[in-house]
Amino acid sequence: MQRSTIRAWFLVHKWTSIICTAFLLMLCVTGLPLIFHHEIDELTAATPQYGLPGTGSSAEAPGLKPLDTMLAKALAARPGEVPVFMAFDNEQPSMTITTAPRPDSPDADMTVQLFDRSTGKATGALDEDGVMQIILQLHTDMFLGLPGMLFLGLMGLLFVVAIVSGAVLYAPFMRKLDFGTLRTVRSRRVKWLDYHNLLGIVALAWMTVVGATGIVNALATPIFAQWQTTELADMVRAYDGKGAVPPERYGSIDKAMAAARKAVPGNNPQFIAFPGGAFSSKHHVAIFFQGATPLTERLLTPVLVDAETGEFTDARAMPWYAQALFVSQPLHFGDYGGLPLKLLWAILTVFTIIVLASGLYLWLGKRRAGTDALVREVESGGTLVPGDRAVPAG
Repeated sequence: MQRSTIRAWFLVHKWTSIICTAFLLMLCVTGLPLIFHHEIDELTAATPQYGLPGTGSSAEAPGLKPLDTMLAKALAARPGEVPVFMAFDNEQPSMTITTAPRPDSPDADMTVQLFDRSTGKATGALDEDGVMQIILQLHTDMFLGLPGMLFLGLMGLLFVVAIVSGAVLYAPFMRKLDFGTLRTVRSRRVKWLDYHNLLGIVALAWMTVVGATGIVNALATPIFAQWQTTELADMVRAYDGKGAVPPERYGSIDKAMAAARKAVPGNNPQFIAFPGGAFSSKHHVAIFFQGATPLTERLLTPVLVDAETGEFTDARAMPWYAQALFVSQPLHFGDYGGLPLKLLWAILTVFTIIVLASGLYLWLGKRRAGTDALVREVESGGTLVPGDRAVPAG
């Protein structure tokens, strides 16, 4: 590789790393507890005793209360509000019902109630001010909403570029050294450089995956907006010009669910979006179904049912960009293979924290050396290190 090429890649790696490092450190630190958020919630929250243990709320078991009954209980607890979402659990009869003053109310005005569908009793409300919720929001958008999400997506993009440029520089830098070499008898900077390079190349694939899925997750709002203005608009084109269905004219949710199940047999409902929100039209209840196998349970298929009559309107798979989002969200936190995969994700997150911190340390030290000297360091295969001094033995 020519010196001019090395210099170009070095500058790309340097500046992309400098710009994104502080934010990536924040994301790694907040991401660690989020990897284990299910386990943390189980340890810190009281686990309710369900009337039908082992039965999911999305099932059609005879002991489960009708959806209309559950919705009436939620609305009675929040007078004057309208339903926005209803979500199900495939493992236990726990379900959530979200209400708000208006169908298009912002998230801050929504109330999420928890219910046991086997008994019909409320089991509490989602704690929006809990520690894990605060950490999640900091990790997602830094409390800045969509601008914060897009900014963190940009930091993720810079992170991926830094990873790629670092991998490109790794080959010429290590061509005279054995893989995994740790020159512990050299100066402190050389030792940290070797740790930085080794941990970076070991976690290369994982960091790329997490960085790429983070970028996709940051685009969640634009992705759903694109789906709403294209696919969803096409599904409800026959309703163009008709007025919105007011909440007092909503029909039976159980009837809507029965019609939707016939359209996509063998799938499990994950959540219901009521009319007027971002996930449905002004005229329809949108019931999102997930596959029944480990390979398809992350992929969603929306079924639109007329909110007033309960009649089936349309069902079609989500477009590729939305499916990419559904796959990226659990992959980003290692939520695919149970606790072993989460432990691996946590270890690699710690590796990434060390890589980022060591890169910051090396950059602060490199400021004493010119860019040309650092380029020669890479060009020499790691044998010409600016300012290096051997550490005396003993």
